[in-house]
Amino acid sequence: MIPPRIVRRIVLAPLVIVVTVVVLVTLPLWLLVTFGASLRLPPPQRRGLRFVWFGAAWLTLESAVLIACLGLWLSGAFGRARRQERHYALIRWFLAKVYAAAVRIFRLTVDVEEPAPTAQERAARLSRPVVVLSRHAGPGDSFLLIYHLLAVYGRHPRIVMKAALQYDPSLDVVVNRLPNAFVPRRSGRERVIEEIRRLSATMDDRDALVIFPEGGNFTPRRRRLAIRRLEDKGLAEEAERARGMTHLLPPRPNGAIAAITACPEADVVFVAHTGLDDLVTIGDVWRRLPYAARITARWWRVPAAEVPRDDRESQVRWLYSHWEEIDAWITAQGERSRRDQAEGAPGGR
Repeated sequence: MIPPRIVRRIVLAPLVIVVTVVVLVTLPLWLLVTFGASLRLPPPQRRGLRFVWFGAAWLTLESAVLIACLGLWLSGAFGRARRQERHYALIRWFLAKVYAAAVRIFRLTVDVEEPAPTAQERAARLSRPVVVLSRHAGPGDSFLLIYHLLAVYGRHPRIVMKAALQYDPSLDVVVNRLPNAFVPRRSGRERVIEEIRRLSATMDDRDALVIFPEGGNFTPRRRRLAIRRLEDKGLAEEAERARGMTHLLPPRPNGAIAAITACPEADVVFVAHTGLDDLVTIGDVWRRLPYAARITARWWRVPAAEVPRDDRESQVRWLYSHWEEIDAWITAQGERSRRDQAEGAPGGR
């Protein structure tokens, strides 16, 4: 059970600042210990120093956000719209700094394939709201997506999150001051759908509602269980199409349908990405994070006029068709990566 807001504000938020100060004061010791331990590992596995640097950077940025939020709260004379804009700017600053740290420390590169800049596509930018339906896989995918929506595309993202994420004080403070929703774990799917519908119905031209229809990161076991659930519900067509997708969980359509129904003027943007798919848990990241991390992404827009609205069956088929397109794109990226590695290997040419 999540502690009351007042407890989180007077205990967890100051605790982060205290921990940050302690970590920064003792940072030379952490670096020395980590460096000594890393010498016993082969070079590809010497990740300790990078994690220490990134952890210190993250804590410093979290503390800076909390101090800034306190300042915004104390100077709360400005109106609601201006207050929200300042908080979006604060999130954009935080994510930009985190992204820059990941680029330097983990040698992260993100390549995004965008739609062709046609006159229609340029006219659609920031001219109407969007519902973003993204694949859910790999570490930090939601952070990177929100960063690009804010910093690159000038959008104001909205998202429904698990209530447990409020244990992160900076996330708790900033996100609760903006149009988002935290949903308790035991509240059920209906509460999630209700919040999605509420956030979607109140969007304006700069807003973007972000949904991860899979509901979690892909694992073979989750894929098998999801297909079995479809079969148990008598959804033979969906189960068969899910079996044909090797990289994705079958999409749960209720949230996506609720969003596009509540905001019929919104375009729908699909987001595919791959690169760090096997890094799901913290243990995976620690053991297998490559020396140079690379994420490749692609997105495409479906104009509001082309989104099916006749009946639920056509909407589900439409959603599965785009999910199959994401799966095929991931397969093609994997084949291209293997081909490039083979050509770059000794004797590969």
